Amino acid sequence: MWFTGLGLAVFGAVLGMLFQFRPQVILVSALFLQLLAYMLGRLFEVIIPGPGSRLHTGNWFWNFMNPGPFNLKEHVAAQIMANTAATAAQACFVFASDDLFYGITVNPGNAIFTLLASQLIGYGFAGLFRAFLVYPTVMLYPQNLIYVNLFDVLHRSKGEMLQGKRLRFFWLVTLAIFVYEWFPEYIAPLLGSFNIVCLCARNSDWVSYIFGGAEANEGMGLLGFGVDWANITSAPFYTPLSTQISNYVGWAVNYFLLPAIFATNVWHSQNFPFISQNLFFENGSIYDQSLILNPDQSLNKTAYEIYGQPWQSGSTVIYNLGINMSIGACIVHIALWYGQDIWTAFMDYVHRRPIDDHHYKRMAVYKEVPMWWYGAVTLGAFITAMVCAYTEKSGLPWWALIVGLIIAALCLPFYGAMWAIAAFTPVISNMFQMLASALIPGSSQANMYFELYSSQTLVQAASMLGDLKLGQYTKLPPRTTFSVQIAGTVVGALLNYVIMQDVVSNERSILLSDEGTRVWSGQQVQSYNANAILWGALGKEIYGPKGPYFVVPLGIVIGLALPFIPWLLYKKTKWEWLKLVNMSVLSYNIGDLAGGTNGYINTWMAIGLTSHFYIRKYRAGWFRKYNYLFGAAVDGGAQIFVFIFSFALAGAGGVTVNFPNWALNPVGNADYCKVTDQEG
Repeated sequence: MWFTGLGLAVFGAVLGMLFQFRPQVILVSALFLQLLAYMLGRLFEVIIPGPGSRLHTGNWFWNFMNPGPFNLKEHVAAQIMANTAATAAQACFVFASDDLFYGITVNPGNAIFTLLASQLIGYGFAGLFRAFLVYPTVMLYPQNLIYVNLFDVLHRSKGEMLQGKRLRFFWLVTLAIFVYEWFPEYIAPLLGSFNIVCLCARNSDWVSYIFGGAEANEGMGLLGFGVDWANITSAPFYTPLSTQISNYVGWAVNYFLLPAIFATNVWHSQNFPFISQNLFFENGSIYDQSLILNPDQSLNKTAYEIYGQPWQSGSTVIYNLGINMSIGACIVHIALWYGQDIWTAFMDYVHRRPIDDHHYKRMAVYKEVPMWWYGAVTLGAFITAMVCAYTEKSGLPWWALIVGLIIAALCLPFYGAMWAIAAFTPVISNMFQMLASALIPGSSQANMYFELYSSQTLVQAASMLGDLKLGQYTKLPPRTTFSVQIAGTVVGALLNYVIMQDVVSNERSILLSDEGTRVWSGQQVQSYNANAILWGALGKEIYGPKGPYFVVPLGIVIGLALPFIPWLLYKKTKWEWLKLVNMSVLSYNIGDLAGGTNGYINTWMAIGLTSHFYIRKYRAGWFRKYNYLFGAAVDGGAQIFVFIFSFALAGAGGVTVNFPNWALNPVGNADYCKVTDQEG
């Protein structure tokens, strides 16, 4: 388990950081890591002398190295360790932003301790809330079901004919996806986003804006159909139908709202690209933030009056508005529909009542993780964060760090419950950036660090809660889960830092460009920096009552009201379909197409509806046996390809080899849409 888990933790951390610099940002699939863990575990089982071998008999060393066959619990532990490491550390975006946009190189020692502190501090929060965010049956964690299904295929009932059939199905699909991915990713990119409108009208900016979707920040991909499994992922196979339907409605709003904002020139949108994460002068040129910042990265008001405010593309404003609406809606949606369940679970915990959950009862044979373990990790991480905040001159006061952590703790019941029930978490960072702009006005650096420690605490806590539930499903001892999570977090943080430094150094010009390439994009770092400047240095001027984007912070207030609409209608009409309306998910998606590659969206929808509406209802047997397995194979095949391709041909190893242009790999946009002047 330790060899397999640590080896894959290194691999996952490298791949996870690389994925953050792709045009379409994706996560390292836990299914992919699960597959590799099984292969490595079985390999070690064979090559390391085990029970029955001459070397093993009476030898403590070999008995420790290989006590028996690679089993399900070893597999689960290795996968959790690897998956924890594969989650890209947010602190790396702080360091990348400092390097690319401020010319600041954070001391490696400070950087590493900041990474560890920000990654570990949320674990105590997870321990505090596990009683009502993990143990109850209502906390389902739908994304875990696909992992459990694959564990079942790989480890249980190996002798049964059906089990062998499912295993062959999995490997055949994985191989087929791996071979196929060479076409949409390298040989024939048109397959990743085919749009008949682009083929018919190749010289129209508006056609590119609305129908284009093959390149990062090209367009919204309306009527596009792309089969690039690296972009589609396994998500439509496991995302609950209620979440998917809210996704679709939100995406549909994009097709009307984003063009309307651009066409009516709201916020001077026509001066800027239709989709971009950069900051601009009012005339459309890239904004030089160094002109308005003092050496300590605070706002120079005199220079600000001279050079003027930075502007955003209209689509980015709508994206940020949707995110804020989603935050408010998340709190109220959980309170209205699941508040009673959470409160009951909390009172059961307070009064030590027995928890009526089959999986929880079976875990009673194992020792639980003492609360002081979680407390010790959080306290150590907190002290480290406090020291680093001052030694690296972040501008973050000690009291602000404490305030941020308290607010994160108050948000976790709602944030964690949304993850557990709907397999969705809102992007919570905007709310903390807003709070930072009020608490520590005028400092982009302080804003980044405040947001880092508060929102990353929530992200890490939710991740650990999901892993604890996976351990509960698979009967992995809680102390083992805790240990492998800590190990994976530490390994992942260190490797994330190394890879981030490598990519920023080798691909600097591309990361600073507006559109990037088909392989590399700086949209994540650009967006992170833009938000830090706008909220941190210019919060009052940009988002205040007299600022041009005041509607964005108001989004949280608007979002608080939205879930009441379907809830009150349900109370009155009892229409069951209203339970499927998740206003937090819907709100998040009203600007979701304002970035990345969008040519696969319709394919994603078709797969999701086929899987959860038709197959689940009319082919229930096939759904139970093969649906989640198919999703696992999709991620496995596609991400094995991405890893090999990134290092062999796409530049991650220092060498880029482009495929010759031909009909399915044209010069310009891969879908034949016009490369607009505003895209640069």
